[in-house]
Amino acid sequence: MIIDVVKITEESDLQKAWAIRKEVFVLEQACPEELEWEFEDESVHFLASIKGFPVGTSRWRQTDEGIKLERFAVLKNYRMKGVASVLLSRMLSDLIEKTQKIYLHAQLHAAPVYAKFGFEPVGENFWEAGIEHVKMVRKY
Repeated sequence: MIIDVVKITEESDLQKAWAIRKEVFVLEQACPEELEWEFEDESVHFLASIKGFPVGTSRWRQTDEGIKLERFAVLKNYRMKGVASVLLSRMLSDLIEKTQKIYLHAQLHAAPVYAKFGFEPVGENFWEAGIEHVKMVRKY
């Protein structure tokens, strides 16, 4: 299965990414909708597709602490097929020339995916939008 990931430059692709996030975070995980749409304009968004069908999305943004990767969402029927790993790999290649700290807040079940890319847990677990998370920082 070929997973294509593009950096979003078109409004139509951004709409597809938002539809995936609404499905995964707002409807499936019951995250508060007002939290889901923060920092949209300052983020760099990505869209993953299989045979032209949008199946996943993610974004990164600059924060005071460094570069934060966030909003990894994969449609339920496409999970455990490598979509998140391909998204993460593409995002990291986009950041290859950045020298700042790269970090994320991982839902606990997803932490092993990020660990494969050099992210390590830092600090105690915490709750965000009603879901347990762990902060992870890329060590190399």
